[in-house]
Amino acid sequence: MTIVIGGAWPYANGSLHLGHVAALLPGDILARYYRQKGEKVLYVSGSDCNGTPISIRAAQENTTTEAIADHYHAEFTKCFTDLGFTYDKYTRTDAKHHHEAVQKIFLQLLANGYLYKKKIEQAYCETDNQFLPDRFVEGNCPNCGAKARGDQCDNCSTILDPLDLIDKRCKICGNEPKIRETEHFYFAFSQFQGRLETYLADAKAEGSWRDNALGLTERYLVEGVPDRAVTRDLPNGIDVPVAGFEGKKIYVWIEAVAGYLTASMEWARQQGVAFEDLWNKETISYYVHGKDNIPFHTVIWPAILMGINQKALPTHIVSNEYLTLEKRKLSTSQNWAVWVPYILSKYDADSIRYFLTMNAPENRDTDFSWREFIYSHNGELLGAYGNFVNRTLKFLEKSFESKVPQVSVDRDVQERTVKLFVDAGQQIEGGHFKQALEGVFEYIRAANRYFDEQQPWIQVKEDTVAGDVTLATCVYIIANLGQLLQPFLPFSAGKIRDMLDVKEVVWHEQVVLPLVIDEVSPLFERIDVGMIEEEYNKLVDSSK
Repeated sequence: MTIVIGGAWPYANGSLHLGHVAALLPGDILARYYRQKGEKVLYVSGSDCNGTPISIRAAQENTTTEAIADHYHAEFTKCFTDLGFTYDKYTRTDAKHHHEAVQKIFLQLLANGYLYKKKIEQAYCETDNQFLPDRFVEGNCPNCGAKARGDQCDNCSTILDPLDLIDKRCKICGNEPKIRETEHFYFAFSQFQGRLETYLADAKAEGSWRDNALGLTERYLVEGVPDRAVTRDLPNGIDVPVAGFEGKKIYVWIEAVAGYLTASMEWARQQGVAFEDLWNKETISYYVHGKDNIPFHTVIWPAILMGINQKALPTHIVSNEYLTLEKRKLSTSQNWAVWVPYILSKYDADSIRYFLTMNAPENRDTDFSWREFIYSHNGELLGAYGNFVNRTLKFLEKSFESKVPQVSVDRDVQERTVKLFVDAGQQIEGGHFKQALEGVFEYIRAANRYFDEQQPWIQVKEDTVAGDVTLATCVYIIANLGQLLQPFLPFSAGKIRDMLDVKEVVWHEQVVLPLVIDEVSPLFERIDVGMIEEEYNKLVDSSK
């Protein structure tokens, strides 16, 4: 059995911001955890390098789509590496293997009778002499009235047809487009209505989807799944492999979500592994994304998989709500965002991972503020976790020449530790990452209380037997933190294992204590609270 984890594919048309990381971080926590358990894991994602957003950026900067895609793909790869993401395959949608595999999927759907040709009316800009891709058409949503682009309303989550928009405008020149006839392939989503309803009912019974995914998918299915055009007159993308459709491209609805499958196929080819051993009816899969991507993962992608007779349907949907910034909605156009390359250049990756897990938008929108970020680092990471590790190991270094007492540890602490591995593991598997990390930090706070109550600095003088037990127990706790925190805070967990010379990474109690401790160094440095005002002012100034 394989655990397949798919992280949503960011568009390679601009830098990543913290909202992206908040939505995608659960994927890495899952991958690390399952690997620690000894499971077979395949964690895939990539940069979305096809389609409209990149064409828009290229036009704005008077350059090529390839140059834009190359730049941001390289930047994304570095950011994910620096954040500690452990993708098995991070690829891109303009890769040759992806194009070829998507064309095969398209032809398979066609052969299975799920694609048909249809003449339709489409927005055409006479100023720019081109049919307009969905995202090149802007206007007001016919459902809620908010400003929307032609494929989806971010305000009410309705999937749109650009012709339904009110007060349509061309995104390139701002003029009103004309309506012209063109021919496209349609995907018969309506044929999957019954199977999707059964699939949703099973997901409800399993309890393996987030509530927002269940609610939104139910809404789509109640409204009825309409057939959708799956080819477009696009400037860049994957060519339709059918005679008479030269110049037309396979649309993102089929093409981008298929990346999970195509990346897995390419990884299997490179590793010399049978793809069928990875994707089959036994496969457990997690799809990790923001709530704006829910229908693509719970309706469109399952229907495509059903259409090509693929048994590995999504089993877990980890769909986050939105992250706001200083109580305001993130806005890339207004530069109201904390960009990932910037925050990584100044702050510890574990601090970012900690904050975005403890304040994850798992069930509701949550807020990032510089005040909370810096106080959580100083208070929790440095003050509780870093302090406990440092005070224990420094005490051993000073009073015991770095030797660890080889005695039995406190029984209550041991029982609590064993239970924590079980509880945190169940919470991670169920998609409750915040709850799991809170449990570990409650364990850390209890460890600090234990150190204070036992007073080893007095015990070593007055009751050496008790002092040995206290210190052995504290080292035991630290050794286990080096495992428990590996999915969440891998950099500091790695430092702990180095100091204790622990080689293996596992998801169960660490019983054997090291004989000696290597050179002790602090896990974290204090952040000057004066940075709160400095960072906030910088954010405000850059958005003016």
